[in-house]
Amino acid sequence: MEWYTIKNIDTIDSPALVLYKDRIQYNIEQAVNMVKDVERLRPHAKTNKMAEVCGMMMDAGILKFKCATIAEAEMLGMIGAKDVLLAYQPGGPKIQRLFALMQKYPATKFSCLIDNISSARNISGGFSANNSSIDVYIDVNNGMNRSGIKPAEAFELFGAARVIHGIQIIGLHGYDGHIRDTNVGERQHRSDDAFQQLKELQQKIASEYSITLKLVTSGSPTFPTHAQREGIECSPGTFVFWDWGYKTAVPDEPFELAALVVTRVISIIDGTTICTDLGHKSVAAENPFPRVHFLNAPEATPIGQSEEHLIAKVPDSGKFAIGDVLYGAPIHICPTVALYERALVIENHEAVTEWKVIARDRKITV
Repeated sequence: MEWYTIKNIDTIDSPALVLYKDRIQYNIEQAVNMVKDVERLRPHAKTNKMAEVCGMMMDAGILKFKCATIAEAEMLGMIGAKDVLLAYQPGGPKIQRLFALMQKYPATKFSCLIDNISSARNISGGFSANNSSIDVYIDVNNGMNRSGIKPAEAFELFGAARVIHGIQIIGLHGYDGHIRDTNVGERQHRSDDAFQQLKELQQKIASEYSITLKLVTSGSPTFPTHAQREGIECSPGTFVFWDWGYKTAVPDEPFELAALVVTRVISIIDGTTICTDLGHKSVAAENPFPRVHFLNAPEATPIGQSEEHLIAKVPDSGKFAIGDVLYGAPIHICPTVALYERALVIENHEAVTEWKVIARDRKITV
């Protein structure tokens, strides 16, 4: 019996997101072993969005997390996470929501990002008006080119923002998600170059202001390149579930597939074409095809997709029957998880319970 086979599959309505609890536990253990000091781990909750999964990490001694939304931050507050970095620059109503979150969960230390003086002042105004303050990290663009301030301008931002009431700058954040080289040596080289920008900025601020800022960096592909660095926190997210994209792109990493999508054949189109119920609403569709790899039908090649259907070419459709179950490993698991309200948990080849993907909503209560 293959590891992914579910014995009570007839009770599962497809499409469905299924989680293999033993493999999640294995991936968490691997991450802890890689950094050796669990205090250096700050996993990103945006991949799993589930209180139970983050609870498993806390059971392993992980108390610090990173997240992308107020809802994810609230989920972490709900389970008593010690330290939560909102790796996002809040603006507008999000500032007041973040303040309300801090009031609701005082046992959790919340922080956020800034990458410009205007946002620093807006966040300051939201907190100082309530006689409060919040820790912030300067978001440094060290190559991702998505958000963050350029390293050459970050020093000036620190000098201007450090005197603003209502915020305290405690660290530098740099996400290097653009580094995904399959070649381990090249990945390490590019990671070293990107990290050096953060390190030099940290040293310049320390020299000028006698303040040593914390460093938070690393996505899942660069996690091994940072794991042995001293004095930094690593924030991988995908590692906990892994996906087919990273399994093929960075095969050197020790993580195992722990989340799959279950789909069924719903139509036999012709002698070499089948259709399943795995549409855009059921697996991340932002990537080019294939978008999913079928573990028990690796020869099936997705060629088309709509909201509720996925069409695949096969050598011989006569080998398939209506209702056949396919176990799919998403190319990108993070947005796939967000498509599901709940996930089925598999133990010993049985679907035994379900976990709510609670933070898929943009608002829980705050």
